[in-house]
Amino acid sequence: MKPVVLFVIGIVLIIGIALASGFGTYNNLIEADETVTRSWADVESQYQRRLDLIPNLVSTVQGAANFEQETLQAVVEARAKATSVNVSAGDLGDPDKMASFLEAQEALSGSLGRLLVVTENYPELRATESFRDLTAQLEGTENRISVARRDYNATIANYNVSVRKFPASIVAGMTGFERKVPFEAQSGAEKAPNVSFE
Repeated sequence: MKPVVLFVIGIVLIIGIALASGFGTYNNLIEADETVTRSWADVESQYQRRLDLIPNLVSTVQGAANFEQETLQAVVEARAKATSVNVSAGDLGDPDKMASFLEAQEALSGSLGRLLVVTENYPELRATESFRDLTAQLEGTENRISVARRDYNATIANYNVSVRKFPASIVAGMTGFERKVPFEAQSGAEKAPNVSFE
């Protein structure tokens, strides 16, 4: 064979190997991106569970005579704001959208915490079965949120490493895979509100 033919065959082989490697890397990035999307859906699911519990909790607390309406109103307003701030899987790379979402969730956590503290002044309310059941469900949900956030951050860390590693970073840059924003809680947010009334 002539040297030119060997050179062309060599170039074709190198290009073929590079393309095969690029396709494999691209597929791995797609898999990592889908894992992030699934993990974010788990976080949203737990936040939604909390949002769904709040109307029942507010209704139960409203039944208590002379309960502080301002406290209830703060919870209702915080829930409405948390419901209005949505982050889709496509927004996970946008720090501003993530910050808005987390701010709304933190405000809701704070108003729920204040509500539960105020209920300590109402022993007849704390003694009702429905209130005890709702606070137990809320505590469980807060724990689930904490676990979902931790799992999400682990998934994001793996994804971001994949996007930044060479040679995957080249494929990621050419195909639009960007770093995603991890969940960054405010200090103390990792603790579920204390809903024990013993």
